[in-house]
Amino acid sequence: MPTHTGDRERERPILDIASYARRGPGRRDRLTPAEIAVIARTVRRTPEVMVKVLTRGGQSLRHVQAHLAYLNRGGELEIETDQGERVAGKGVEKQLLDEWDLDVEEARRTIHLGPRKNLSPPKLVHKILFSMPPGTPPEKVLTAVKNFAREEFSLKHRYGMVLHTDEPHPHVHMVVKAVSEQGERLHIRKATLRDWRQQFARQLRLEGVAANATERAVRRQGEPRKLDAIYRAAVRGESTHMRRRTETAVADIQKGRVPLEPGKSGLLQTRRAVEQGWRAVIDQLAAQGDRGLSIEVSRFLETMRPVRTERELMGERLVDLARQARVQRMEKTRQK
Repeated sequence: MPTHTGDRERERPILDIASYARRGPGRRDRLTPAEIAVIARTVRRTPEVMVKVLTRGGQSLRHVQAHLAYLNRGGELEIETDQGERVAGKGVEKQLLDEWDLDVEEARRTIHLGPRKNLSPPKLVHKILFSMPPGTPPEKVLTAVKNFAREEFSLKHRYGMVLHTDEPHPHVHMVVKAVSEQGERLHIRKATLRDWRQQFARQLRLEGVAANATERAVRRQGEPRKLDAIYRAAVRGESTHMRRRTETAVADIQKGRVPLEPGKSGLLQTRRAVEQGWRAVIDQLAAQGDRGLSIEVSRFLETMRPVRTERELMGERLVDLARQARVQRMEKTRQK
C-alpha cells in the first residue's frame, strides 16, 4: 500500500529552529521578516501550541468506537466531520465507523497480515490532540483546527473532531482515518508533527490568537507539567513505583547528591548549540539595525534556566513542595 506524509514537502522550520536556531556556518545574509517574527514571538514568550499524537489504541473497531464515545461524552457533544456535518446523539460512533468503511479496512488488514499473529496491527485511525493554554477562546481553537484539517486532510483522509472545554486549557480531539480515500497510509513522523504545530499556530494567528510553534530546546525550558501530578499520586499512594522514584530523588537532593544521568551530557551539548545559535541571531539583528530586538534576545538568553534532567527537576520540585507543606503545618499549629 502506498505511503505518504502529506502531499506538500515538509517545510524546513524557519530559522532552522529544529536545529536549535543555528544559522549555517559563514552565512551573513539578512534575516527575513518571517524569521524575525518567529524570533520576536519566541523571546516575548508567545503561547506555544501543543499538537500531540495519542499512541494507545486505534488498532481495532472496538477501540475506535470506544474512543469516539469518550470524545462525544456518549452522544452529548457534537462530532464535526470532514464533510462539515455536526453529529450528536447515541449511536453516531457506529455511524461514523460505517461511513469510513473501517470494517472493510480491518478485514483487509487481517488478510494482509495472514498468520503473523505476533505483529502489532497497523492503526485504523490516528488520535491527535490540539491544545492551547488557559484563557484562549475555545471557539477560535476549534476554528483553527477545522481550517488546519481542511488544508491537510480534505478529500484525502476522513476525520472527525470534538472540542473539549472541561479543563482550563481548551483542546480539540481529532480522529483521522489512517488510510486515505486514495489508499495511501498516513505516517506521522517528527517532521510531520513539527509541520502540524507550525500550521496550527498559523491558523490561530489568522484568528487573532497569539500563538507560536518552536522546539522546546530553543526557548526557556520549563518544568515538566507532570511533576505536580506525580507528587500528588505519590502522596496518595497510588503509584508504588513513582513513590519509590520520588523518594529517591528527594533523598538525593536533600543530601546534595545528584547522580549524573546518562542523558545529561546530551542536554548540555544541545544547550551549548542553542546558546551559540541565539548569539548568532543577536549579531545578525544588530548588523541589520534591529537593536531593540537584539537586546530582547540577549535578555531572553540570560534568563534561560540551567539545564536540568527530569529527575533533577522532579527532586527539586518535590523538595520545594515538601517545604511548603511543612510551613503550612507549622502555621496551622501556631493558629491552634
